[in-house]
Amino acid sequence: MAKVSVIIPADNAINYLQATLKSVLQQTFIDFEVLIVGDDSTDNLIEWANLLVDPRVKLIFHKDQGIVAARNTGIAEAQGEYIAFLDTDDLWESTKLEKQVKYLEDNPKIGLVHTNIVLLNWQDKPSDRVTTSNAEGDALKQLLEQNAVMTSSVMVRHSCLKCVGEFDINLRSSQDWAMWVQIAARYPCAVIKEPLVYYRERTNNPKKNWQILEQDLQLLERVFQSVSQELISLKNRSYSYANMNLAWKALQNGDRQQARYFQKQAIAFHPRLRYSTQCIRLNIAIAIIQFLGFDSFTKVLSLTYTLRKRVTSLIAQQP
Repeated sequence: MAKVSVIIPADNAINYLQATLKSVLQQTFIDFEVLIVGDDSTDNLIEWANLLVDPRVKLIFHKDQGIVAARNTGIAEAQGEYIAFLDTDDLWESTKLEKQVKYLEDNPKIGLVHTNIVLLNWQDKPSDRVTTSNAEGDALKQLLEQNAVMTSSVMVRHSCLKCVGEFDINLRSSQDWAMWVQIAARYPCAVIKEPLVYYRERTNNPKKNWQILEQDLQLLERVFQSVSQELISLKNRSYSYANMNLAWKALQNGDRQQARYFQKQAIAFHPRLRYSTQCIRLNIAIAIIQFLGFDSFTKVLSLTYTLRKRVTSLIAQQP
């Protein structure tokens, strides 16, 4: 019985899956099984899987119900004490499993541990964009405000998933967010503040589509129906951050008007957000697109990420 079960939904992404699986097989921690959950995809998945020689890799088929249902199928088949999720878009740093297993072994009360991530650029090389998170300890309040946990960075105790149940396949979006909230309501969380995951932004990635992300707002209603009365006060702030996230997604698709709409909605729910750094940055970004064009916006954004990375590196080198 493997210590870790790695679950990879295979969703017509064979070109990415090969590199993704390679990043798992190159882990410094080797006591794992890999469950690739496929459906009736048309990308020669079976032929490719038949060529695999590593006995730790297993191909499981299920009725095509999407990535979330595939994760649930993987959980049901998993034998490991710990579950790690990995999407076919993403890659792992070689020490990811080792560091997360050690953390859970050293901290038996922690239910979930995740990591920072690095975004891959269009050439599939690490960019200067690093996403960090402060969702740790009693992380319920942080996660109710906004989702700060990326699925491919998560390792969770199998026992925790047995307690909270499956991912909700009835949600069109942010099923992972709903799951992290459920876990955080029962168990402490932790974050390894190192970029151990590489996240690839594909053009057909639903996370790039802000129209689908609007489903998050429906999710919020469901989430807050089950929280204690003392946490209800976070509801408006949660709606505010969700709308601000939608504003950025709309802007990344070049839609200034929609970005302004979501920004106004965000401020309406949480007026103090108007003076936040995030809101000021959004105003600047909208102005850049309006007066200089979308290409200039992407260049400025790239430069900003580069400068931020260099400053962070300099700070880290300070004695």
